[in-house]
Amino acid sequence: MVPVKSFMIPREKFVTVARDTDAQTAARIMRDRGIGSLFITNDKEIIGIVTDTDMMRRVVASGSDATKATVEQIMSAPILTIEESKTLLDANDLMAQAHVRHLGVTREGKLVGVISVRDLVVFLTNLPRK
Repeated sequence: MVPVKSFMIPREKFVTVARDTDAQTAARIMRDRGIGSLFITNDKEIIGIVTDTDMMRRVVASGSDATKATVEQIMSAPILTIEESKTLLDANDLMAQAHVRHLGVTREGKLVGVISVRDLVVFLTNLPRK
């Protein structure tokens, strides 16, 4: 089976925002870039992830003011991770068990990438058909 590192988005391509960024600004960044998540930073350290699902559940559904809620208040932390040598099937299983759509990818415990359900769908879509 294919290792996670083959389909991960490398850390250098992460889109990040500071922890005090308001939810509305974060949502606009995600919309404009066509992405489903942002990494949250404190200085240069990644401290969490905010996803489109977090936005829906923790801002929109709760009736929070998106201009006042910060991404730090709605982010998921710590980020659930998987080692880069694990397989895409392992990633799929972990996502299903934990009910998440994004996993941080680690190398020797250090965050080096991210993989999402969307990445798994792209992989499956490109498999040869019998």
